[in-house]
Amino acid sequence: MTAPTAPDPTRVLVDHTALRTAVTGLFAGHGIPAARARLAADALCHGDLTGMESHGMFNLTRLYLPLLESGRCDPGAEPRTLTDLGACAVVDARRALGLWAAAEAMDDAVARAQRHGVGLVSVRGATHFGCAGFHAVRAAHAGMIGVVASNCGGQRIARPPGGAVAMLGTNPLSVAAPALDGHPFLLDMSTTVAPTGRVRIAARSGTEVPAGWLEDAAGDPVTDPSAFDRGEAFLRWLGGTADTGVHKGYGLGIAVELLAAVVSGAALGPAPDALDGDGRPHGRDDDIGFFLLAIAPEVLRPGADVAGTTRSLFGALADCPPAPGAEPVRYPGWREAELAAERRRDGIPLPGYLYRELATLGLLGRPGSGDAR
Repeated sequence: MTAPTAPDPTRVLVDHTALRTAVTGLFAGHGIPAARARLAADALCHGDLTGMESHGMFNLTRLYLPLLESGRCDPGAEPRTLTDLGACAVVDARRALGLWAAAEAMDDAVARAQRHGVGLVSVRGATHFGCAGFHAVRAAHAGMIGVVASNCGGQRIARPPGGAVAMLGTNPLSVAAPALDGHPFLLDMSTTVAPTGRVRIAARSGTEVPAGWLEDAAGDPVTDPSAFDRGEAFLRWLGGTADTGVHKGYGLGIAVELLAAVVSGAALGPAPDALDGDGRPHGRDDDIGFFLLAIAPEVLRPGADVAGTTRSLFGALADCPPAPGAEPVRYPGWREAELAAERRRDGIPLPGYLYRELATLGLLGRPGSGDAR
């Protein structure tokens, strides 16, 4: 058994603007057009700004650079619209970097919703898009409700409850909407208990994961995160066990597969070739499918005070008295908005090992330089 990595408690504060500029330059240096490189950098930095480090800079050398350097992602790809029915469209991303391709697709959905009340863009041939919430909240910033879902293409990570073979991905889902000023509602979740990135961050940091995240082949809890990449542990679905509602997370995972892959024509996780594996996670996240939906209630209900209704909804939630000793009641997206504002002002705290990794790439200087605080 591999010895656990020694914990690294070091944190280095990095200026958000400097980080964004450096990542933009790196993506542009790999052949991505300038405006799209900036959009991709925004999407990647969103994870670290909002506390979703598993989908931020941690993935740069682990995921995105290998995609570009191996040719699995085409830096100059121009997505092609295959079907356009006005309110909805099907698009082939043609292996474009998902970080910007999904954002552009959501902006297209928003434009369609401005005309029709709803806008749906279904994407196939895509690559990993980072935080689902980055793309969903673009609709919220336009005063709309955004829904985003993505499968994992041909990659299989989680087993059906009671099954012996990994068949589905983490299949994230996000819903966003305008709420209270500066604090949009933003639900961003995997349909498994945790995404793979959080497990790998724990393994890299030398810390255990909670007992409900992973299970072994017999279904017993596993707390050693490195067991996942050794093929000795599987992610659990939301709900955990049959007694606590595992069918809900599993069902949501299937729903995402329907919305993201069946509608677009992307690769399926649950496919006959999935059964050829040894049960452990297998396959590659190529030909990913995205589902991007924008809904404009004010177009569907002209004259209605939709903004007032949403402020009332989220205001009532925020006014709910907390239980004794509990923090004030908030809603998904509140903490993320607060954290992003704080980190834009004070800097993004990167783990020491990640800072050194980025410095080796030439993206950041030594602590104490202009980009580190």
